[in-house]
Amino acid sequence: MSGDTHQANQHTDSPLTEEEEQDIREHQSLNSVSLYAVTHREGLEELKRPFMSLWWSGVAAGIGISTSVLAEGILHTVFAGSDSQFALENLGYTVGFVLVIMGRLQLFTENTLTVILPLLTHRSWQMLGCLGRLWGIVFVANMVGTLLAAYLMYGLHAVPTEYIEGMNAISRHYAELAFSEAFSYGIISGFLIAAIVWMKPSVQDAAFFVIVMFTYLIAIGNFTHVIAGSTELFLLAMQGEITVGHAANIIFATLLGNIAGGTCLFALLAHGQVAHEIEPD
Repeated sequence: MSGDTHQANQHTDSPLTEEEEQDIREHQSLNSVSLYAVTHREGLEELKRPFMSLWWSGVAAGIGISTSVLAEGILHTVFAGSDSQFALENLGYTVGFVLVIMGRLQLFTENTLTVILPLLTHRSWQMLGCLGRLWGIVFVANMVGTLLAAYLMYGLHAVPTEYIEGMNAISRHYAELAFSEAFSYGIISGFLIAAIVWMKPSVQDAAFFVIVMFTYLIAIGNFTHVIAGSTELFLLAMQGEITVGHAANIIFATLLGNIAGGTCLFALLAHGQVAHEIEPD
């Protein structure tokens, strides 16, 4: 080996220890294929989970996400009359999402991305059936959770009356939406929640701030989220302000919008950008 070559090798050989190399790998940005692989694997794991695990995790997520409405109602009351009331009360909306997403509970709108990727990669009736099973279990469980939370807060008087009034004030805006509005606003929410799920593997320790940032955008933009929004509708229905049929209509419209945003937009775009790299010619 010549002196020049040996000198070049000395410069290219890494002087770092194994521990330092591992630290670099852990902090290196993931590329699109790596993000896809991580999310795809998570989706496969979710599809394999037993019924009772999905059910109780989904119920817990429904109860947990209801703290968003509770926090909004409290902040609405505390900052009543303030010029910054709208901006401050919507910070409360982030609370439930931080609890549910960082607690790894089963939230339906997260699954519009994670479990759709295995279907896009392995297209079969069996995989479609697995997807339908998980969506059905988690969505119903989420609804049961938000209903229980609404009953606990209003029916069992677990929340002071003044905060219930604040929650009602927050909820009425959502209940007044037309079907088409609830659907179209739900597309944005579905897309943003899917974006959070997609980004989680790469942001790691910054996940808290990513969740807060995107869910605050959902709140302050008056976009619609089917699970958090169902708590608002259940509260109003229990007090006789809206009918059960009207609540179901808005929930259905928002559900379609969230699926369209999370699955038809984000998941398909995420798959499309790596399809030629992960599938054989």
